[in-house]
Amino acid sequence: MNAQITPVDPPSMATSPAFAQGMIVPAGPILFVGGQNGVDGDGNLVKGLGPQTAQALRNVKAVLAEAGTGPEHVAKLSIFLTSGVAPNEAYAASAAEWTHRTAVTVVTVPMSRPGVLVEIEAVAAIPAG
Repeated sequence: MNAQITPVDPPSMATSPAFAQGMIVPAGPILFVGGQNGVDGDGNLVKGLGPQTAQALRNVKAVLAEAGTGPEHVAKLSIFLTSGVAPNEAYAASAAEWTHRTAVTVVTVPMSRPGVLVEIEAVAAIPAG
């Protein structure tokens, strides 16, 4: 399988260097990364929205690597922010930690664990080989 992910940006829509309007994923194995929080390897929740966002993305990348894929094969990120937080700090941390253009959805929701400010999930292709 060629795991080339192809962005889809209709010319009638605005484009962004950070995200695509859609992504074409070739048929083959697909990895669904469950929601990752800003929790370190010891299970401790890091403090602050920016640091939690960066840690959650590092956790996503760790799952991708374990499955034999990487950020360049991610078709979709879903970023859930706790209700009431201003997203700018999360956006800045995401831009610093995640440099691959993909489809992204950002929503605010109540979180089930006290202190969690962000949760991130991903859908990625697994390349052949």
